[in-house]
Amino acid sequence: MDSSEQRRKRKRIFRPSSPIATLVYFFSVRSFVLCFSFLIFLFFLSYQIPFSSSVFRPVLVVSRLSLLSSSSDLLSTSQSFQDFGSSSLLHLQIEGRVLFPDHVLLLVNKNDLFSKNTDFECVYGRNRTGDDVGIVKEKSFSVDVYGESEFGVLVRCPLPPVNYSAVVNLRKFRGNGLWKESNQTVNSWENVAYAATLDGNTVVVFVKGLNLRPDRESDSSQFSCYFGLGNFEKEGRFALRTKAITVAQEVVRCALPLSIRKTPEKARWIRITVGMLPHIHAKAHEHVLLPSVAKITELKSEGRGNVENGKYDLCVCTMVWNQGSALREWITYHSWLGVERWFIYDNNSDDNIKDVIEELETENYNVTRHVWPWIKTQEAGFSHCALRAKKECNWVSFMDVDEYFYFPYSTPGHQSLRSTGYAGQDSLRSLVANVSSSSPRIAEIRTTCHSFGPSGLNSAPSQGITVGYTCRLKSPERHKSIIRPDALDPTLLNVVHHFHLRKGFRYMNLPQSTAVINHYKYQVWDIFRAKFFRRVATYVVDWQNNQNEGSRDRAPGLGTEAIEPPNWPLQFCEVWDTGLRDFVLSNFADLSTGLLPWEKSSF
Repeated sequence: MDSSEQRRKRKRIFRPSSPIATLVYFFSVRSFVLCFSFLIFLFFLSYQIPFSSSVFRPVLVVSRLSLLSSSSDLLSTSQSFQDFGSSSLLHLQIEGRVLFPDHVLLLVNKNDLFSKNTDFECVYGRNRTGDDVGIVKEKSFSVDVYGESEFGVLVRCPLPPVNYSAVVNLRKFRGNGLWKESNQTVNSWENVAYAATLDGNTVVVFVKGLNLRPDRESDSSQFSCYFGLGNFEKEGRFALRTKAITVAQEVVRCALPLSIRKTPEKARWIRITVGMLPHIHAKAHEHVLLPSVAKITELKSEGRGNVENGKYDLCVCTMVWNQGSALREWITYHSWLGVERWFIYDNNSDDNIKDVIEELETENYNVTRHVWPWIKTQEAGFSHCALRAKKECNWVSFMDVDEYFYFPYSTPGHQSLRSTGYAGQDSLRSLVANVSSSSPRIAEIRTTCHSFGPSGLNSAPSQGITVGYTCRLKSPERHKSIIRPDALDPTLLNVVHHFHLRKGFRYMNLPQSTAVINHYKYQVWDIFRAKFFRRVATYVVDWQNNQNEGSRDRAPGLGTEAIEPPNWPLQFCEVWDTGLRDFVLSNFADLSTGLLPWEKSSF
């Protein structure tokens, strides 16, 4: 009874004694609940949006602001959030950044809403140098679809202004989006795994920073491949490791992990890098892993298939920078000689090369452009192209766009190739087909190069380089090769001019009486001086550096500065050679107008 009486007393104490008391009690409780909820709301809001942050957080930004915004258009961080905070999210994410000497490369995931005509502007945040924190916007150099990669899009941005971070971000022109977190790492182009592709039960990784000796295979026991599975992007860990099978220059071949070897397609889009031992006595767990922006891809055929046997007899691979003006003449000429398929590796061109290739495609030239943004990687790029071409081509010629095959006047031993004193149409394709049928162990055909000079010209020849340049050095320089991609050594080792072959295969030197390559190496100064910008080969020193100044890879006596010598038009002229000029005018000129095919296009 005592306990029941006590409970009734407590209820009377806490029960409101009047309607007014009841109302006060209700609002007191309600106010407490509302205040508490509002505090919780502010907490989450401040967690998502750092209103007073002094650090620029790298994100992918998409807005309606114009690409024409000036680099001096400085916005405060709080203003920028107000501008973009009300937009809807577009699923584009920056996967990696690579810092080059003259730009920052952004590797971006794309979705179905992305178009190849999409434009971006680059967004830079200040380094932590003071309280005045803001962003600067500049127009991107280029936007490219990146082949088979899951990244999908490559965006090249200008270098950041002084006191601004290289952690560059993007804003999509006429798009909508929210601030979105992304990978904040900026990798150096000189120390990064940058590409990887499947090849059977192995993966071939292309990597800068190994600093291996040229033209020789390295000890593969010092290297391994590391595969990032599952939550790699969140945790930054590599889950699986396999030992390297071969290592040479910038190319590492590893076996696929057992868990995915039976179904190699599962390896696609997996992040991969290379680990190496810091010294010869180190143990496996002491591997030093290189930074990586590489994900495993599978190279696919993009050309028009050869119906008869599934492969083209003769293809060509080249790497170019700003060679759009030279491409049409080179492709038109060699297509006449029998080249059926073209792989153009574009090394950061900013001229009209995309338009030229699209025009050639509409004219039924079987040409594809492959974006290859990695500088000083010509040997690795050729190895990559050899893997690509293996599925499509019986033979592949690796040469530059200033190099032209030429079949001189006939000799008694080569009448089968020449019915009228000159090489006939499809002569080059016939040559490699004859080698295949008569000498199946020959897997490389080496052709001597003759280097031509400016030939007395001060401006680019209007009829093209094959007609305009007619004076050359007497002695040949180097050679270029046509190879069988299925017979290459597993290392894919090459020195640009030739590849290493598998055991059991050999090369042949093509007699100069059969064919030579006219290398229009020293053209008029306005064209030639572009070579001073950068050399594409890994182990060839740029001409601005005072190393190996006597090398045949340089212009003899030219030095390290792009200053025209007073007698440049007359340099490198020892023998007048009009053979290819006469051949071109006889076989390509329009009978009614006298114009050449590439002249018509230019006109």
